[in-house]
Amino acid sequence: MTHDHDVVLKPTPQQTAAALSPPAGRTGGDLVIETLAGLGATTVFGLPGQHALGMFDALRRSSLSYVGLRVENNAGFAADAYGRITGQVAPLLLSTGPGALMSLAALQEAAAASAPVLAVGSQVPAAGLGGGRHGYLHELRDQQASFRDVVKSVHTARTASQIPSTIAAAWRSALTAPHGPVWVEIPQDVLLAETMLPVVTAMDATPDDLLPRPELTALAAHLLAGAQRPAIIAGGGVVRSDASGKLLALAERVNAPVVTTFGGKGAFPWEHPLSLQSWLEDRHTTDFLEDADVLLVVGSGLGELSSNYHTFAPRGRVVQIEADAGKLESNHAGIGIHADARTALSALLETVPERPDPAAPQRVRDVLAQVRQRIDGQGRTLEQQVLAAVREALPDASPSFWDMTILAYWAWSAFDARRPNTMHSAQGAGGLGYGFPAALGAACADPSRPVLAVSGDGGAMYSIAELATARQYDLPVTWLIVDDGGYGILREYMTDAFGEATGTELARPDFVALAESFSVPAVRTTPESLAADLSRALATPGPSVVVLPALLQMFAPTHE
Repeated sequence: MTHDHDVVLKPTPQQTAAALSPPAGRTGGDLVIETLAGLGATTVFGLPGQHALGMFDALRRSSLSYVGLRVENNAGFAADAYGRITGQVAPLLLSTGPGALMSLAALQEAAAASAPVLAVGSQVPAAGLGGGRHGYLHELRDQQASFRDVVKSVHTARTASQIPSTIAAAWRSALTAPHGPVWVEIPQDVLLAETMLPVVTAMDATPDDLLPRPELTALAAHLLAGAQRPAIIAGGGVVRSDASGKLLALAERVNAPVVTTFGGKGAFPWEHPLSLQSWLEDRHTTDFLEDADVLLVVGSGLGELSSNYHTFAPRGRVVQIEADAGKLESNHAGIGIHADARTALSALLETVPERPDPAAPQRVRDVLAQVRQRIDGQGRTLEQQVLAAVREALPDASPSFWDMTILAYWAWSAFDARRPNTMHSAQGAGGLGYGFPAALGAACADPSRPVLAVSGDGGAMYSIAELATARQYDLPVTWLIVDDGGYGILREYMTDAFGEATGTELARPDFVALAESFSVPAVRTTPESLAADLSRALATPGPSVVVLPALLQMFAPTHE
């Protein structure tokens, strides 16, 4: 019996015909690829392996674009960046055992940065699932266990019929706020077995909206309206939910100064009169935020980097809007609003009244002047010169991807991203090797604009193989490598802590000659010619490398 509220979807004549006579020669791998296409995927990343060949064979029968990288971890970084840039799920196809495990560092970064990556890995034949020790190649006792503590959710399809629903469930999980990576695994024999199941057509895995509770937003609006010294910390959740415009409207309505976290770069206009920019790793900013009587935290868990290494101790009321329920009040007690940043800010804008405060811009100018005085007093002119050259060369609309390197640490605090969702780094999980492969993924998402990657020489060596990828797909990525002969930041840390460094000095190649051996044009530059050389490289179609030999140093910390 069908009730009035039931929805019955009737097949079209075309669907009926297709179901009655599916094409011959299809396998479980085809079901994977058809499902991804039916969910809206257009590009997939990955690296083939023996157990995963059923999926890769199916790719040639599909309309999906495949981008193959040379190392699974780098393929994961590329998928991460594609997901960050587009806001859509980025499929990542992997093989069993070593191939799967090589992706873990990238998936950890995707989890920390809330990037929607859908990793589909193969498995040993179904008889080997559940811990049976048959001695299959690449066999693990429990492959899922390696991923369970890294990704949002894990899924297994044990039969062909389970594949579409399993992938759709994973897709929904990846896109449910907060976004994040998910893991699907399918046995080799299921991927290779022929199937008579109909071709998978359009599927719906749209997640539900994460709406705020109205009594909480009403309280937050009341607190902001009555505040004497309100302030706002804007995190990556603002960027991911495309809420920068609503953040600006709210800040101007209540005249609240705004500081963006390193993951929230670009969420608020850098030169706005209410902008405290991103100087979170500075005691003057920390003091200002501690003095706020109402602090609105949007899209941030106030973790180590966003709290000046956990020295931040707010004295006023804290209101935290966060899509990850586990981060609510995880570091500071307050009013936790479990919601997507965009929907929560929309709710606040509907209720919060105007709050005049003509003195707010002057308070912001005073803090920034104190920060500038402190930085200028440290004599770090080379570092500021190099960062300014990068900013001058990089088009406003071009995204940049920064590895864990000293110039990136400067950029977290001092770089004007100018537009939302254009500056990304590996500061979520903090692994090396992110910048270049991530930039390749961003270029796949939008090849109409140049992309910048920034690495140190140590981090660059993690990604050298991807010069072949950049050349093969002719991707418009310029790679700036700052060569200081080692792991520069670790050299600083160890010298400061122990008087000398161990294990930080590196033999490295001639990066210019190495790039040219991949038929990628390269140039060695200086701080004085960096802006011109970078501009020229970014304006030239295809990949390029710019090498800057320079010994950069960090500004002094203020959390000690």
